[in-house]
Amino acid sequence: MLHLDNASNRRIGIGLVTLTTLCFAVLDTSAKWLVQSLPVLQVVWLRFVFHVLLASALLAPRYGWELVRVRDWKLQALRAAMMAAMTALNFWALQYLQLAETGAIQFSVPLLIALFSAWWLGERLDAQRWLAIVAGFAGVLLVIRPGSQAFHPAILLSVMNALLYAAFNLLTRRMVATESAASMQLMSALGAALILSPWALAAWQWPQGWLPWLALALCGLCGGLGHFMVAQAHRYASAATLAPFLYQQIIYMTLLGGLVFGQVPGLLVMVGALVVVLSGLYLLWLEMRRR
Repeated sequence: MLHLDNASNRRIGIGLVTLTTLCFAVLDTSAKWLVQSLPVLQVVWLRFVFHVLLASALLAPRYGWELVRVRDWKLQALRAAMMAAMTALNFWALQYLQLAETGAIQFSVPLLIALFSAWWLGERLDAQRWLAIVAGFAGVLLVIRPGSQAFHPAILLSVMNALLYAAFNLLTRRMVATESAASMQLMSALGAALILSPWALAAWQWPQGWLPWLALALCGLCGGLGHFMVAQAHRYASAATLAPFLYQQIIYMTLLGGLVFGQVPGLLVMVGALVVVLSGLYLLWLEMRRR
């Protein structure tokens, strides 16, 4: 149920989305640490296994059978496959790239959504929106730096992830008309775990000690909580109110990259990230003004 649009509810929504960005930053940090010693697909699979277990335990008392009520199996299966592919691409890229680099590329998704909406949904893009999109992709190029010594092929994995994530968002927009947020939360994670099971078990290596297991549980908890809280945040505040606060995730990822891995992003990466964020915010402002 949507809540009234007032200052109190907007503050709750902003608080929830802030916690969401922190959860996703911790998720990526934990994943980056894990994939240094464990197979990527195993880490991705266990991330979804823990997600399913924790989401079932936390949400079942409140939502009951609504958690597993599916109205369109084909779209749910497609969403699960996309989620599995996105997470695998992201974790694979994190093996080689800094958190700030993958985060900066991820924030090109609003620009990609605008492009996909124009191509697939026939939405009109005026000169100002094209300017925002072109500037944003110029910022991505500053992060990627193709042709330079700083370029790493794994950056292409992050680009593929961003493209897939943009399509994933459009699919989710379509599904909210028929599927509940609780069902999409659990069934996508369950489907992703089932899809990845054969490859994950074939590459299995036992984690050494308790710390990797704790990090894996943290991945599942942060992934599940992050997706749940961002859905709840949209019940308290509009997307236009919440969107600017999603960009704070790049701050957390930069800080965690420095604290955990000692990785400080270069000047071009930071400038590129700033350009991408400002382009996304400008695109959001244009949308708000139009409405």
